[in-house]
Amino acid sequence: MNEVPTPVAEDRLPYQQRCGFVALVGAPNAGKSTLLNQLVGTKVSIVSPKVQTTRTRVRGIVMTEDAQIVFIDTPGIFAPKRRLDRAMVKAAWNGADDADLVVLVIDAGSGITDEDLAIIKTLKEQNRKAILALNKVDKVSDKEKLLRLSQDLFAHEVFTDVFMISAKKGAGTQDLVNFLAAKMPDGPWMFPEDDVSDMPLRLLAAEITREKLYYQLQQELPYSATVETELWEERKDGSVKLEQTIFVEREGQKAIILGKGGKRIKALGSDARKELEAIFERRVHLFLFVKVRENWGDDPNRFAMWGLDHNA
Repeated sequence: MNEVPTPVAEDRLPYQQRCGFVALVGAPNAGKSTLLNQLVGTKVSIVSPKVQTTRTRVRGIVMTEDAQIVFIDTPGIFAPKRRLDRAMVKAAWNGADDADLVVLVIDAGSGITDEDLAIIKTLKEQNRKAILALNKVDKVSDKEKLLRLSQDLFAHEVFTDVFMISAKKGAGTQDLVNFLAAKMPDGPWMFPEDDVSDMPLRLLAAEITREKLYYQLQQELPYSATVETELWEERKDGSVKLEQTIFVEREGQKAIILGKGGKRIKALGSDARKELEAIFERRVHLFLFVKVRENWGDDPNRFAMWGLDHNA
């Protein structure tokens, strides 16, 4: 007769679980989103040549043998001018406040910028320590320059440790993960082991299309464009039908996105669909529409959707 196995008592587990939050902060285009995607191993945060692409806090989940690290990719911290800018900057600092550890990502090729100094000043005022991640080191041939940059930054007495990394190529990123995992507080994991993000799929799908929009148009289209997934329909064959609307503020912007004879929006849809299929590992039927909605950037409902404070 087979005996029913006895559950292992919690105090007899082979290892103690650890779990914590790590905020990735930095100036726009420092490489935070690229770093998050590299750490997680798949795309959870969009990347584009345009600055201030990330509009809300994006969580990416990384597992090690005994630790679960919940990374928070925050919007770039910069001098805000519009309501949306102010809300994004507030979200970034809230992400840092909620975290167990803060990693400040700095573009090594750009040196120490005024935005970097402003972030360091705020960290000092809040009596917060941070881990320095000097990113894009593969683009700096002078290693003495990297050493001097690191020394100059440590002189501000904010940083406890430094990692030289290339988020795009993955160099040094595993060392950063191992270090952070060892620093996580004891506690149960907050997410299932196979989760990589807590972002709703509808929002992730919209963000992927927005990324392709920025890559295709870059300087032609101003920052004032957004994408929403209006329909997510599961089909019996396992595929999914998505209807997304691109909102712009002026008719001229709509014409730019559509392109002559609709060629541009067709190319955009094709690029977005291919990446969505790769991420979701299923067939995607994507339908794009463009609508003009003036001042969408002041709509409280959109702020709520992104987890931003409209009154920031």
